[in-house]
Amino acid sequence: MGFWRKALISIAILGAWAGVGSALFVLVTPGEERVQAMLKEMPGQDLRSREEVARTTQLVMAALQEAAATQENVTWRKNWQSGGGGGKSA
Repeated sequence: MGFWRKALISIAILGAWAGVGSALFVLVTPGEERVQAMLKEMPGQDLRSREEVARTTQLVMAALQEAAATQENVTWRKNWQSGGGGGKSA
């Protein structure tokens, strides 16, 4: 009898804390309007940032394609804007 009583009390306490946690989660979670406003305010959502990311991606992909096509060690390159001219200086 004592075991079942302790088990039921433990389950009731755990359930109460789960209810408290759920209630706090509902109170803290922003509404749909606030979520949409936060998404609009995030960095990288404006046109200039997206264009900059696209340009950076293009430069990285061009460097990777060039590195794959040549035997030159492109990590030693000083000027990444121009092709070739890399390597150790004499």
